[in-house]
Amino acid sequence: QVQLVESGGDLVQAGGSLRLSCAASGIAFSFNPMAWYRQAPGKQRELVAGISRGGGSTNYADSVKGRFTISRDDAKNTVYLQMSSLKAEDTAVYYCNAVARNLWGQGTQVTVSS
Repeated sequence: QVQLVESGGDLVQAGGSLRLSCAASGIAFSFNPMAWYRQAPGKQRELVAGISRGGGSTNYADSVKGRFTISRDDAKNTVYLQMSSLKAEDTAVYYCNAVARNLWGQGTQVTVSS
């Protein structure tokens, strides 16, 4: 079955940390650049972070630089988003994206209380 399944979303206090995971199945994971997006209520979906095939290159939205880290484990077909120093404005549904396939997961909710 071709799918991306996100996990790890939770309610956390401002200043806290979370690690999101996205497990891929049914795709050639190692051949796909991967990305994390988020969508807050009433706002458009925005790119949070991306990682190249092999993980040698990453990019981040200015709003998360220095706080979030994207990584991948091709042996586990999984991409991660380590989030630290969380802020209330990080509250959103976070989505995983397999860029080459334009494949999306169902999303995982992150809520940061101030």
